[in-house]
Amino acid sequence: MSDMTRPLHGDSSTQDRIITPSGASRVSESSSNEESNDALQSLPSSSSESCVDAGMTKQTGAECISAAFRNRKALITFITGGDPDVETTEQLIYTLVDAGVDIIEIGIPFSDPIAEGPVIQAASARALANGCTVDKLFEMVRRVRAHPSMPVGIPILFMTYVNPIFVYGKDRFLQRCVECSIDGVIVPDLPFEERDELADACQSYDICLIHLIAPTSSSRAEMIAQESEGFIYCVSSLGVTGVRSEIDVGIGTLVSQARAVTDTPCAIGFGISTPEQAREMALISDGVIIGSAIVKIIAQHGVDCLEPVSEYVSRVSGELRALVSSD
Repeated sequence: MSDMTRPLHGDSSTQDRIITPSGASRVSESSSNEESNDALQSLPSSSSESCVDAGMTKQTGAECISAAFRNRKALITFITGGDPDVETTEQLIYTLVDAGVDIIEIGIPFSDPIAEGPVIQAASARALANGCTVDKLFEMVRRVRAHPSMPVGIPILFMTYVNPIFVYGKDRFLQRCVECSIDGVIVPDLPFEERDELADACQSYDICLIHLIAPTSSSRAEMIAQESEGFIYCVSSLGVTGVRSEIDVGIGTLVSQARAVTDTPCAIGFGISTPEQAREMALISDGVIIGSAIVKIIAQHGVDCLEPVSEYVSRVSGELRALVSSD
């Protein structure tokens, strides 16, 4: 079933595993599938267990995400899961980490991505056409977390919409996030005023719900910032995602509003495409988010995208590292 607006049924290992809201896990006593139980035992730890500080103290998902901004201008990169295929998405994650990325954001392909511009819309369509499902992405992230080359402390986020979460089942979705060590979720079509639809459940499962503030937030920006954890996603301009030649300089005022009421890091996204733009935005924030520029490279090169993506992202991360070292 490729359309993510319809119910998706998990495999037997998911159905037999019960995750309590606190994040503790157990296997259903009624399960008699030994192969399924072996698979469950091999699953990596939950997100709160996969990120530890220097004192070897377990960190929450929000703390793990915030730690990625410590002593650096964080680089957050977005890729659409399953574009061009799930196997390449997995390799892209390793490539991005090697190129200096601090936080990985994986978009769950959806048939109606209202916050996305044409580049990411096309990526979602390709992923769905190639048979990508939510369960396939969960399993891919599980493999990534278990891979010996994947650093323990790199946060991984899902970017998705309200519909896929509730069609999949809110608790079931968050259970699988815990199993696969997803640290947080970004849900751009969830109004802040309706955050309780997800916020309490996310907190129970220790999954950080990332909030967005935009130029239209005005007086609400401070209120949203005060409730934010992990980082605040500062939308640079009105409209949907996509590469822009110029970015609204008014974003600096939005960041200042947030910083006046919280120490939660602020990252700017929407429209950043060049290393120079990344540097400019990093000067007034704690990090930058780049998506469409990377997805565009993936669209151009398909399964051969790893090297060109690495070259591009290395240039951006190098610009941000130079910015910190020059302070």
